[in-house]
Amino acid sequence: MKNLILTMVLMLAISTVSCAQQKNVPEKVKSAFAQKFPSAKKVSWDMEDETEWEAEFKMNGKEYSANFSVNGEWKETEYEIKKSEIPANIKAILDQNFTDYDIEGAEIAETASGKSYEFEIEVGEEEFEVVIDANGKLTKKKESDDEEGDEENDDDNN
Repeated sequence: MKNLILTMVLMLAISTVSCAQQKNVPEKVKSAFAQKFPSAKKVSWDMEDETEWEAEFKMNGKEYSANFSVNGEWKETEYEIKKSEIPANIKAILDQNFTDYDIEGAEIAETASGKSYEFEIEVGEEEFEVVIDANGKLTKKKESDDEEGDEENDDDNN
């Protein structure tokens, strides 16, 4: 019974913090978001850090996230894409740089400086974060830290 009460209090506290974050979104941020994404549905807000807000929402059948400064300046939009939606020239860059790889996740990231493709790929037992700009230039290739603690791969000697 004591654990049940503690659990209920904890859940109430979490939902209160979440609601507080939803209500504290600056009007400049909400206005800029509404102007940029007028057809967005099911919007939820979180404060990324002291200088940035992130909205997660649905639009055109996809899940999006968009970041705005506290002053309402749009910073970045990201959304997942299917493997079949990866342009041939971008896929060719992956093929040139990796052999026998599996794409675990693919996203398009848009910023004021342009569009890029972000991938989580697996090559054998290794996982990589890869970013390719819209011109086909590989701009980031980094071995993932495996933050989620993949239980199937306990080999930490990489």
